[in-house]
Amino acid sequence: MSRIVGEMFATTRNKNHLDSALAAVANYQSDVSPVTTKVLDSGQVQLGWTGWQTQVFGQKDQTVVLLDGHIYNDADLCESTKEYRAPHYLIDLYHQRGFPKMLEALNGDFVLIIIDEASGNCYISRDRFGVKPLYYFEASSRITFASRCASLARLGIELIPDPEYIGRFAGSHYRYIDNYPTRSPYTAIKQLPAGHCMRLRIDAYGNPEIFETAKWWSLDPTQLYSGTPIDKFSLAEQYRALLCESVTLRLRKAHLPVFTLSGGMDSSSVLACAVRQTGRKHDAISSVYVDQTYDERSEIQSMLAPCVENWKAQVIGTPDIFKLIRKMIDSHDEPVATATWLSHYLLCESAANQGYRSLFGGLGGDELNAGEYEHYFYYFADLKLSRHHDLLNSEIDAWEKLHDHPIYKKNREIAEHEITERVDIARPGHCLPDKRRLFRYLDAINQEYFSESYTPTMDHPYKTYLTNRTFQDLYFETVPCCLRAEDRQANIFGMDNFLPFLDYRVAEFMFRMPGSLKIEHGLSKILLREAMREILPEETRTRAKKTGWNAPAHNWFSGSGLEQVRDLVSSKVFRDRNIYVLPRLEQLFKDHQDIVTSGAARENHMMFIWQLTNLELWLRSIPEIKKV
Repeated sequence: MSRIVGEMFATTRNKNHLDSALAAVANYQSDVSPVTTKVLDSGQVQLGWTGWQTQVFGQKDQTVVLLDGHIYNDADLCESTKEYRAPHYLIDLYHQRGFPKMLEALNGDFVLIIIDEASGNCYISRDRFGVKPLYYFEASSRITFASRCASLARLGIELIPDPEYIGRFAGSHYRYIDNYPTRSPYTAIKQLPAGHCMRLRIDAYGNPEIFETAKWWSLDPTQLYSGTPIDKFSLAEQYRALLCESVTLRLRKAHLPVFTLSGGMDSSSVLACAVRQTGRKHDAISSVYVDQTYDERSEIQSMLAPCVENWKAQVIGTPDIFKLIRKMIDSHDEPVATATWLSHYLLCESAANQGYRSLFGGLGGDELNAGEYEHYFYYFADLKLSRHHDLLNSEIDAWEKLHDHPIYKKNREIAEHEITERVDIARPGHCLPDKRRLFRYLDAINQEYFSESYTPTMDHPYKTYLTNRTFQDLYFETVPCCLRAEDRQANIFGMDNFLPFLDYRVAEFMFRMPGSLKIEHGLSKILLREAMREILPEETRTRAKKTGWNAPAHNWFSGSGLEQVRDLVSSKVFRDRNIYVLPRLEQLFKDHQDIVTSGAARENHMMFIWQLTNLELWLRSIPEIKKV
């Protein structure tokens, strides 16, 4: 658990002290000890670090290194450089290979900074998937960068909300909030995208500049599996070995670990791999609910006896929503994307209070293994395009049989409709925005903030719809907001967050695999299921039902909870913002309450209300962020 902040200054400016900026994010619980800080001056660059781990500064041969995060293959790198004083091996690696090439040798979750005093360059990099955050502000006299926007605010950078971000958060689905990887919620603050690095230097006039920004890693769409026939069992063995090694490498860095556990395949696979690799059971923690809608206690039971030493169930009833959202915004510096993260926040708090300092999770498993319900449509589209009509028909039949739902219906007509809406069938691999999600609440938002003219970024590096859909999830939709939430909430309670599915070797392997190894006979995660044979309990490994990690916010925002939202909306400050169409809001509130009260088999509006509440409380918090 650590946080960084740094500045590069013009030659004529006095250097600010970074202690205040570090203090803005060193607000961890008192029982997490010791939280320390360190500030290092290196010419025109000043770096600061705070956390409870061993400080990860190093200096050697006019070179400074700062690492925020973990390098999992450091033992191999130390051997290759013959430098065993961590993190001096990184300096040796830099001098041997140069900055971009040294990054390719690292397996880790990190922000890495190298200051080369001899050349006057400062290099900054973010890890491949953006597990560790980095924001920055660029002006003529200084470039400031930090793990959190609150640190930048402490250094005098004004936090002005981006109107386009406000519109997306207010009116669209949470998947489209992070569609611009270079931007932040604030107009003046940018974000270094995942898998990118940048080089800072002082120009000929004595001013700092970002000389270049470059992508140093990406998934390679040309590296596809070409084996014929497909050897599922051999590939499953390779997958098992990669995932188990990923878990092992992270366990070596973990201090007092606990494993998050839901009823699904991903978190269960991470835990089961840990048990296999260590030969012992591990502690696990789960969010469970008084309301049964998303409760997974029954699905979790099959994991307990073979894999869990101590199970910690964080029981959530009807929490104080407004109080908790305010606390979460204080640690996020922005509104929180979905209600699920309130459950995760309480889980992190509980884990930290019980003495755990490392949290393991299954994030990334859905994206690599086609684990979302919507992924079926893209696989169906691939089958349709390749004219595998018999297989398409049998897969649609199996999908309907296994996954039909009273609200989210599954049948052939729906499958055909979704294929038409979600892909350009004339262009292989070209996925389309989900307009139902994108514009469902368009009529509730004033058009100056959000309108049908908004077109999200859709990348198409691969030739299949399913692979491009999961690529989209990984870089532009689900994963970025989830990574940010997990990072913030683990850190605020003094814990590291480890995500074995986001080892780049695991990701590269699974992005090579064809759709037939991800979806088969109406089941998803086919290769993962085969890889986890004799590792996972059969009940878990073969389960078709997917509850989905969600929270019963439909109840939280009904009755007195909904009245609190109405009070928020009726306030002068809310109305003066003119973001929402007020009469439409009242219609949505009434409809939501009717659905919850009646139990009608219709989709409610809990996520829209969650986003509205978060957005307004965040906007009200911004003056406080400036003051902290």
